[in-house]
Amino acid sequence: MFEHVLIGPQQHWLLWAVLVFAATFGIWAEQKTKWGNKLSAVVVTILLTFIFSNLAIIPTSSTTYDIVWSYLVPLAVPLLLFKANMKRIIKESGPTLIAFIIGAIGTIVGTIVAFKIIPLGDEGWKLAGIFCSTYIGGSMNYVATSAALQLHNSNLLTAGVAADNLVMTVYFLILFALPSVGFLKRNYKNNHQKEAELAENKDFSFDNSDHNPGLLDMGKALTIGLIVSAIGFLLQDIIGIDGSAILIITLLIIAIATIAPKQMNSIKGADLIGTFFMQIFFAAIGASANIYIVLKYGPILFLFAGLILFVHLIFILLFGKLFKLDLAEIVIASNANMGGPTTAAAMAVGRRWKSLVIPAILCGTLGYAIATFIGVGIGYFLH
Repeated sequence: MFEHVLIGPQQHWLLWAVLVFAATFGIWAEQKTKWGNKLSAVVVTILLTFIFSNLAIIPTSSTTYDIVWSYLVPLAVPLLLFKANMKRIIKESGPTLIAFIIGAIGTIVGTIVAFKIIPLGDEGWKLAGIFCSTYIGGSMNYVATSAALQLHNSNLLTAGVAADNLVMTVYFLILFALPSVGFLKRNYKNNHQKEAELAENKDFSFDNSDHNPGLLDMGKALTIGLIVSAIGFLLQDIIGIDGSAILIITLLIIAIATIAPKQMNSIKGADLIGTFFMQIFFAAIGASANIYIVLKYGPILFLFAGLILFVHLIFILLFGKLFKLDLAEIVIASNANMGGPTTAAAMAVGRRWKSLVIPAILCGTLGYAIATFIGVGIGYFLH
């Protein structure tokens, strides 16, 4: 858009400084300010680099951004899946797991319906796969699926993130309100909410002690992540299928987490490193986006995402009733589908559904583990 920029595309140290600053600023805003908490760290980071690039402070394309795509994203995936122990997830999630699976199917149905109704252009099938994956797992899968489907159009990705976050904000408000809706309270089991009301005066907090990693923990996490990523790309070169490395990496780290859960659980902070790498990725796609393209595609993608979530909600409520699931289990499962383990656990804590905190984390982690595969599959199916 601009012929001259303040920081050129070859000034890699300055560009890295901008990307890491934007990622850190987004996290700071979410944790320390009310407006940042409402917008989320991802949106704040994207907006910051988006403004920088469209004001000609940084370029819209650079090999620095390519390095983020090629190295940080694949490395972030295994780091976020250190606790994807499939045996524990299946064993301990109970009825919430059933609701989660129903919700995932609802997302798939919603994606197919939305794709048939709303035209998204030549790369619409890729966007459909990406939205499908992020509404089964979370934002980690948005990134991983975009890499696996090789959608490197930052304009579309930024417009997609903008639409996704706007729709998700509305959807989370709906989810928080559902347990208080009289019609639903009368027609669904509501045992978790009754227990929460009885325990209203008791202190209840969520243990976050795992997020205190030492230097050795970080070294172990990065070593395992790098080895798994290296093997994934080596196997991709051998089989010759572009984009398959992300899927191979996901499969490998799930196998390790399931075979050696004690050893993987002992390594603290892997998810923190992975989350920060994802923040840098969002800074890079914000920097690469053109404001005119984002404004062009944003409203269409908003409708597309909204329709998927509408179908998902109707689906999980109808079949949740059929399977006689508790309303709280349905709500937590839907949250795990949309936002992953962190938001689902936070909702369980906020609602004082103590017995659903662990299922929320486990189902959200399962979403991380399977959603990229499902999103890629749906994308190619629609293609």
